[in-house]
Amino acid sequence: MCKRCGYAETVMRLCAELAHRMSASDDPRRVHFQSPEYLVDRLDAIADLFDKDRTDLLVEAIREYIEDTADSETFQELVATKYYDDQLEFETVKQLVGAETAQRLRLLKADLEDEPLDLAAPDDVDIYEGDVTTVETSDDDR
Repeated sequence: MCKRCGYAETVMRLCAELAHRMSASDDPRRVHFQSPEYLVDRLDAIADLFDKDRTDLLVEAIREYIEDTADSETFQELVATKYYDDQLEFETVKQLVGAETAQRLRLLKADLEDEPLDLAAPDDVDIYEGDVTTVETSDDDR
């Protein structure tokens, strides 16, 4: 297969993946932002190379960035901390980390908010069966 056909096949595969990912709820929204000129020039050159639209490349780059960020441990910890501290609503958490992880965080938060069980230590059970060893510690170890 020649390079041009290889590129065309790659572009078609990427477009098919993109179309598969998009659903009826993915209605496009117009966004306006400013960018350094050299980035726009590079983006246009890449778009021309792959015979793609600038917007398609931007959407693909944003999607990949969001997926990579959402998968990072640091990001997940930050979301969990803010959720546990009531700084994020559940729906926002679901958007940030996905429904499955959000549900897990919801269950953990509910566990954390529950009152601890007030259970007295058992006094009629000798868990060491009389075989207790005491260790002397110096003041330095305390």
